[in-house]
Amino acid sequence: MAEPEKITVVIVDDIAETRENIKKLLQFEPNVEVVGVGRTGAEAIKVAIETKPDVVLMDINMPDMDGITATERIREKVPATQIVILSVQSDSNYMRKAMLAGARDFLTKPPDLDELISAIGRAGEMAHEEKAKLIGTMSAQASGFSGAARSVFQSAYAGKTITIFAPKGGAGSTTVATNLAIALHTEETPVVVVDGRLQFGDLSFFFNEQTKNNLADLSIRADELDPEFVSDVLLEHTDTGVKILAAPPRPEQADTVTGNQFGKLIRFLKGMFYYVLIDTSSSLDDITLAAIDESDLIALVTTQDIPSIKNIRLFLDLFLALGYAAQKTFLVMNKYDKRRSVQPERVGELVKNEVVAVLPFDDKLVVPAMDRGVPFIIDNKAHPVSKGIYDLAEAAKTRIKEIQEAEAEQI
Repeated sequence: MAEPEKITVVIVDDIAETRENIKKLLQFEPNVEVVGVGRTGAEAIKVAIETKPDVVLMDINMPDMDGITATERIREKVPATQIVILSVQSDSNYMRKAMLAGARDFLTKPPDLDELISAIGRAGEMAHEEKAKLIGTMSAQASGFSGAARSVFQSAYAGKTITIFAPKGGAGSTTVATNLAIALHTEETPVVVVDGRLQFGDLSFFFNEQTKNNLADLSIRADELDPEFVSDVLLEHTDTGVKILAAPPRPEQADTVTGNQFGKLIRFLKGMFYYVLIDTSSSLDDITLAAIDESDLIALVTTQDIPSIKNIRLFLDLFLALGYAAQKTFLVMNKYDKRRSVQPERVGELVKNEVVAVLPFDDKLVVPAMDRGVPFIIDNKAHPVSKGIYDLAEAAKTRIKEIQEAEAEQI
């Protein structure tokens, strides 16, 4: 099994005893290496530029420059480095300011060891991914993959991940994911769609396909995946060729899959497919957060219901506060009924995000298709709901191209 890449850490605090205590705690973690310390905000910036660490543990209250200002400067100078704020104050206003400045996490001092290690792990994974993007590679080594997996990334796709997420249940994200997968899939742009609803996922039933193999079979081998084994686990939709990674058949099996394993699996699939689509649950659990971290694009599914719109707004506020790029999200209005007063344009204005596709409400088409396990887009390409799916597919392609061009300019 390949050794995971170490997470390099810089500790910044104006109190020497605090710095030493944290350093002593981390010295027993085999995958964490402290590469520098700082006493002030200015020193934090200098050390971060010199060492380019994966993670900076940053105190908020320092004499020369507060940790929030230092965080902003570090994120400008060393964008791949992730900041974890440590503060004696757990005030939500401090937390919000820290996240807006680009901090990855916020912990109250003194931090619990397990909580600290977990935060460093999450931030370290994000840093490795960002570094891989900045040098323009899909480096399997940065993701902790074995030699077999590495060859996939060197010879196949540098795929793009699209997560379909609805922060309120019942919005129809699985229907959207199913039909979008078919709209995007061609021989040149193969698609795999992943069921991220691990407890009660039913994505495979939407394709009328069943299997004994599922995502949990791959997650336990997340560090030693190979294309042949992955292909054996994947389902193939008979009519279209879209590949499906099913959720575990029993809810308790979901507990065997960690966010870390899920993220590694998604990165591996990006080497095998042009598009990786993920259908997620409506809660921000570890799996959904891992999907968001790995996403190149997030299609947010809403309806005209006020609670659905409210939850979209709350999610977008959090998404931006955590330092993600607004360009990576757009809206899909599902079940649109023109008789209702809430119009797509108004929703876009309310949540400050573009509605790129509108899927009309049509229970005579969508519900029977779902019940039969036959995606409606297959036999009803000219239907207005199918047209909305094709609009979504084109919008996704365009947005991904724009993001790629913007990233290329930064390298």
